[in-house]
Amino acid sequence: MRVTAGVDWAKDDHAICIVGDQGEVLDRFAVAHDAAGLKRMTARLLGAGVEQVGIERGDGPVVDSLLAAGLVLFVIPPGQVKNLRSRYGSAGNKDDRFDAYVLADVVRTDARRLRPMLCDTPATLALRSATRARKDLVSHRVAAANQLRSHLQIVFPGATTLFAAIDSQVSLAFLTRFTTQDAADWLSPKRLATWLKSVSYTGKVDPTVLHTRLTAAPRGALGEHAGTQAHVTAALVSLLLVLNAQIAVLAASIGAQLNAHPDAVIFQSLPRSGSIRAARLLAEIGDARGRFPTRDSLTALAGVAPSTRQSGKVRTVTFRWGADKQLRDALTDFAGDSRHANPWAAHLYDQARARGCDHPHAVRVLARAWTHIIWRCWQDGVAYDPATHHALQTLLDQDQQQAA
Repeated sequence: MRVTAGVDWAKDDHAICIVGDQGEVLDRFAVAHDAAGLKRMTARLLGAGVEQVGIERGDGPVVDSLLAAGLVLFVIPPGQVKNLRSRYGSAGNKDDRFDAYVLADVVRTDARRLRPMLCDTPATLALRSATRARKDLVSHRVAAANQLRSHLQIVFPGATTLFAAIDSQVSLAFLTRFTTQDAADWLSPKRLATWLKSVSYTGKVDPTVLHTRLTAAPRGALGEHAGTQAHVTAALVSLLLVLNAQIAVLAASIGAQLNAHPDAVIFQSLPRSGSIRAARLLAEIGDARGRFPTRDSLTALAGVAPSTRQSGKVRTVTFRWGADKQLRDALTDFAGDSRHANPWAAHLYDQARARGCDHPHAVRVLARAWTHIIWRCWQDGVAYDPATHHALQTLLDQDQQQAA
């Protein structure tokens, strides 16, 4: 008898349901989210003869325990589980025990439609964790910089326009030394030039120009009120300094991990991929080749292929909402910048804009085309070579003929 199981993941405990080959419930139980509970879960699943398990997420201690027990996992996202509930009733009730049964029964009836979970290597998983952590820290830095800029526009407007970026090291050093309008009033062009030299300023803007920016801006808060507001400025500056330092630490770690990865040459060969972009692409695509048996499977999960709906004579092509957002962000970030270094990419982007696509849509069009190339290089284990990129070479030949 074929026996399947479903595990409904929760924060404190997990509901498990085991069903037989006719869909009958053989066992229902719950386990706590601790070492003893996970051990009891795998023991009861193996004791019941379970070989395949449905679950809503593909990471974490529960997944690690099930994989260590030799079970085959099928990841069924929560959105799909929500739609599958209507197969078993029209009330739309939500219950952990019922969801566990739905997961188990769908694995029993639709295993041929599902794809077993394939795990990436530990090196790829570690790289994915590092790149996502860095991305989160960059988002925090943007938020903190916006907060600092908003604060300074009220209490010290001159500091917001002095340098190109409010979160740059020279800007934060300036705000550490000159926290208020009163302190900045001490500066003259000569004194500013001396201070810039002391912090090893590498910008090409003349100190006289910078001083003019500072004096031309609206006056900020003065006196006792300025001193009070300086504490807020110092707190936000300290936060940004810490974020900058930790982002740099993660970037160095990502670079070292990428250089040691066997697939690094594939993604580093892409135009303007650099180190961080190449690491993100590698981390989000992974190194389990069986996860994407076709290029269309990669474009669909990345959300760079449109979603088509047709009913009768009505056919609509819309944005694909169901996608891996981390993977889509990594691909579109790379594609959007590749057009500045690759004529073929620039040509595709310009064509999409000429058809009326806005910038995000045109970038997704370009990302879809790049995905086909990346998938082929990834499957074959070879680096991207512009000399063998036929579409690029054809475009370059056309440009040379027109120039002649």
